[in-house]
Amino acid sequence: MTRQMNHTAPAVLGRARELVEPALRLAVGKLADPQMRLIAGYQMGWCDADGRPTEGGGKAIRPALAVLSAEAVLGTADCGIPGALAVELVHNFSLLHDDVMDRDVERRHRPTGWVVFGDGQAILAGNAMLTLAIELLAEWGLAGRRSLPCLLDATQLLISGQSQDLRLEQAEAVELHEVLAMESGKTAALLSCASSIGALAAGAPEHIVAGLAAFGEELGIAFQLVDDILGVVGDPAKTGKSSSSDVRAGKRSAPIVAAMSGDSRAATELRELFSGEPPATEADVERATQLITEAGGLDWAVREADRRLATALEHLAGLELVDSAAAELAAVATYIVSRDR
Repeated sequence: MTRQMNHTAPAVLGRARELVEPALRLAVGKLADPQMRLIAGYQMGWCDADGRPTEGGGKAIRPALAVLSAEAVLGTADCGIPGALAVELVHNFSLLHDDVMDRDVERRHRPTGWVVFGDGQAILAGNAMLTLAIELLAEWGLAGRRSLPCLLDATQLLISGQSQDLRLEQAEAVELHEVLAMESGKTAALLSCASSIGALAAGAPEHIVAGLAAFGEELGIAFQLVDDILGVVGDPAKTGKSSSSDVRAGKRSAPIVAAMSGDSRAATELRELFSGEPPATEADVERATQLITEAGGLDWAVREADRRLATALEHLAGLELVDSAAAELAAVATYIVSRDR
């Protein structure tokens, strides 16, 4: 597996964070319950478990896409900001809940929400963030009414994707097309929404909205494939998760299933390692990681992520957009597929 990694995030991610984060902090500050405000702030990376301010936070990919989708049709970011807030809240709602269900103990280089606050409180905080996202768009007049169905549809697909993910973890046999369908819901649906919600709010023509949504859908699959690769061979110092985290959890991610689908000796041995409980010992984890590479799972995932990126950029190139915003959308897409964290 070879890939040129891009360690430098495009400037638009920082610009989007500067535009969105103050409004996002104000929105979270309106949550009625102080415990929900604390957990939401912790999840966003703004504070520690005691509420003391910290430096941190996500990559702002979804907010950047939402802002750029508005700029791509209007030339200004204003119509994209409420959608960016809503999408980021839904994303973090899903992370809080997923970490509980997956029993992940570390995210962004610190303990996950349920580890710090308990399962119940983390679930409730996720519910509060989801409700807040809907409230933001419901109160936003015509632009919000245009945007809300997109957010709700994406959320339903996201929930369905997580349900499929849990089911696949328990399945004896998993097909690659099932994994990709799951990832389409779990990850790509929200990136598709983020990539089109600003244009939708701005009243862009239907074909522009559809084209941006298709761009986001393909980008979302590529994004998840890169996450899957990092879940096998990512550097924990950069990813914020344990080494070979997906292998340890026994996940049926795309590169793992692709590796198991062959008829080579490595694929056969890998199927045996994943036939029951997740790899139990450190030696088993190391061996499984080696076999995923030998059986071609990582190489397949790299090629497929690159193919999805190319398709996403083709969708983008076919639209009549503001040139500067289209260039920044392409830069974000390229960064997503070449990142190492």
